Amino acid sequence: MSASPRREVRTATREIDEQTEVGEVYLKALMRSQLRPALTALGPVLLGLGGLPVLFLLLPEVAGYPVGPVTVAWLVLGVMVFPLLFVAARWYVHAVERAERDFTEILRRR
Repeated sequence: MSASPRREVRTATREIDEQTEVGEVYLKALMRSQLRPALTALGPVLLGLGGLPVLFLLLPEVAGYPVGPVTVAWLVLGVMVFPLLFVAARWYVHAVERAERDFTEILRRR
């Protein structure tokens, strides 16, 4: 009897390193899992920041209202926008790190 040829066991990380079709599927899945949080974070930020000029055009008396040495428009754009950006960025980093941990765990199991 002849010995049957042994099938080579290829790990997922090897598939990725060698840029095989299977490795490409893994990387595309990782990129999709990172794109979802990016779009989810970007939506409210763009809506919030993009809506401010419209709000200021519709309510010019509010935008021009003085608060100390600056107007409400400058106060909102120069100070109050940053907490929104900080929260969105923090959430995004957390979501992407979780996706990468999940991806790494999947690779370890394969």
